[in-house]
Amino acid sequence: MDEVSLAVEDVKRTWDQTVNHIQDNIKEIHCCGKSGKGIQDRNSLPRLNGAAQDGLALLRSLQFRLDLLAQQLPTEEAVVTAHTMLNSWKEQYQGLHLSLRNANLQAKDNIRAAAREERELLLGGGEESTIRRRNLQTKVGLKQESAAESITESLRRTRQLMVQEVERSVSTLETFEESTGVLKKAESEYKGQRSLLMHTRRLLSTMQRQDVMDRVIMVAGFVLFLSAVLYVVSKRIGLLALQRKIVAAVKSGSVGLEDVGKELSKSLSKDKLSHEEL
Repeated sequence: MDEVSLAVEDVKRTWDQTVNHIQDNIKEIHCCGKSGKGIQDRNSLPRLNGAAQDGLALLRSLQFRLDLLAQQLPTEEAVVTAHTMLNSWKEQYQGLHLSLRNANLQAKDNIRAAAREERELLLGGGEESTIRRRNLQTKVGLKQESAAESITESLRRTRQLMVQEVERSVSTLETFEESTGVLKKAESEYKGQRSLLMHTRRLLSTMQRQDVMDRVIMVAGFVLFLSAVLYVVSKRIGLLALQRKIVAAVKSGSVGLEDVGKELSKSLSKDKLSHEEL
């Protein structure tokens, strides 16, 4: 199992422990005032609420951490499972928040009822009322101690929230550093591909220029070849026409054989000079 999966398991284990602790606090809050100790339960209510609020803050931090870890899991199936678990955690968090609110409402009703009973006993006569008054004086001193305890608990809760915020900031910075590393790697790969693309573009430009030059050379060669063919054909056609004229003249008797030889020698000399010029 890789480090990310181990971290997810650790977050899940912490979540379960925190949820159990919050549920215990909610049960205690719900039972405040039912024991008949209204003042004592009223003094312990802020401590229980502070512990429950600390647990809820830790749950929010765990949700944020799981969301970060889910993006780094190695398989798609693990990512889907983590997101499903995150959605169920959000629903469970909402349920705990609602249960805490209902428990506080019930605790306030219980404390009011207990305080009303105590007031009735104090205003009444008899030995029980005397004992109640003595206990009330004793509880005045305890109230001061409870106030000091509440202040200490508030400071402890503040410190815990600060630690959680620092841990969240560290996790965020680590995620940013990993993202920066990925971006730098992608940038280096892009630069390598960019140089390769530029080299390929230069090769394509060279090939295009070479292709144009080859086409020009081929067209020029074809034109020269065609000109030579036309020239040779024209010369051949001229010789054939001259031959026909000589044969016709010989048959008619207007030209002698010596003149024919002279004309042929002149024509051959002209052809030779033409070939030499070519």
